[in-house]
Amino acid sequence: MDELKELIKQGKAEETEARVRELLQAGNDPEALLREAMIPAMEEVGNLFQAGEYYLPEMLLAARAMQAGLEVLKPVLARHGAGFLGKVVMGTVQGDIHDIGKNLVTMTLEGAGLEVIDLGVDVSPERFVNAVREHKPLALGMSALLTTTMLSMKETIDALREAGLRDSVRVMVGGAAVRGEFAEEIGADFYGPDSVAARDYVRQIVELAG
Repeated sequence: MDELKELIKQGKAEETEARVRELLQAGNDPEALLREAMIPAMEEVGNLFQAGEYYLPEMLLAARAMQAGLEVLKPVLARHGAGFLGKVVMGTVQGDIHDIGKNLVTMTLEGAGLEVIDLGVDVSPERFVNAVREHKPLALGMSALLTTTMLSMKETIDALREAGLRDSVRVMVGGAAVRGEFAEEIGADFYGPDSVAARDYVRQIVELAG
């Protein structure tokens, strides 16, 4: 377990994947691997990031290592009937094809034990609405790098309202172009300056829902 934590913290994706397989083959409980090693590893990475000891490259490497381990773990967890803490829909808004920030948030949320439905990039308001209707997530996260695409966030929130779904989901926005004032103006619930802030916000939602 300790070795697995260190591999994730060091961002070693191939070694993390191999170690998860070894631990499963040795009879370790898959949920214990997630709760006692993998999630705590990303917790430590998030703390190091916030303390200024880790930077974006280290954070991305750790998140990719975590994701590599999760790819092995997910089907096993499903067979064991172990559930995620909740669902989050993520996507980069219409007209924008940048995904580094969105991917980092996605991986950080998965590292916290959440199931993420990643819609990818250039996501229209209609696709966001359909995903919320289908998956019934706790939160919807939208990312935008370009100032020209930010208005699609407002259009998505308006579309959720028109569909009668706005009150069923918390809306998070973020990205290089976005600021807290803009989030307030368009009626979003939360502005996240980084992936750790988004993770902590969703955790609060989980606690309230529980």
